[in-house]
Amino acid sequence: MSQFFVLWRRELFSFLVTPVAVIISVLFLAITGLVFWFMLSLQTQGPTQVPLVALMLGSPFVWILQLILPPVLTMRCFAEERRIGTLETLLTSPLSETTVVLAKYAAALTLYILLWSVTLLYLRTFALLNAEPTLLDPGAIAGGYGFIVLVGMLYIAIGVFASSITTHQMVAAITGFTLLALLFFAGFADLMVQDIRIQHIATFVSSHEHLHDFARGMIDTRPIVFHLSMTLFVLFATIKHLESRHWKV
Repeated sequence: MSQFFVLWRRELFSFLVTPVAVIISVLFLAITGLVFWFMLSLQTQGPTQVPLVALMLGSPFVWILQLILPPVLTMRCFAEERRIGTLETLLTSPLSETTVVLAKYAAALTLYILLWSVTLLYLRTFALLNAEPTLLDPGAIAGGYGFIVLVGMLYIAIGVFASSITTHQMVAAITGFTLLALLFFAGFADLMVQDIRIQHIATFVSSHEHLHDFARGMIDTRPIVFHLSMTLFVLFATIKHLESRHWKV
């Protein structure tokens, strides 16, 4: 366990000191800040009973961030190590492939959660400026942000996997983005086909639809099970891919 935390801390701080971390943080906060400002402007146009967190997290700009942020946070996990020749050294150390994958995954997930945690200050600001309590329902906030973390767990796992199969950071980022886009837009397949079975599957995998419910305080265990099981599967696939180097002659 101590090896896990040592590697987790190393990965976390090695990313924080890079220019990419600064650029990503500034862009993330700028975009989410603009979304929040837009939501505030809507409130001035007339009353609404929709929780603010549902309006904010349901914005198309937020989902664009969701498709871009995880691949950028994870693109250097294994691709950079392989490019500079340190991956083999890392994997031949006393650390197991499982420990390495989980530590790198946990570091990226920590960064993801830290960025989203800052946006809670927007809601706090709104609470100080607005006396309407129904717009800041605690259940909606917990459900919305809880699902954002759940989606991030799966998306970051996919990003880590993408980084493990290439030697270039940009290729890893593009691969991760492509996989996430395919998964995301699969949730809209029900709009393009008439087959009831495909429509049910599309609804089941639609992160956007589930967030719409969670951000209103309507919790469903099925998407929770889906995202957690898919996260474990992708991490398992990443570990097995790294272990496959032992099978090569």
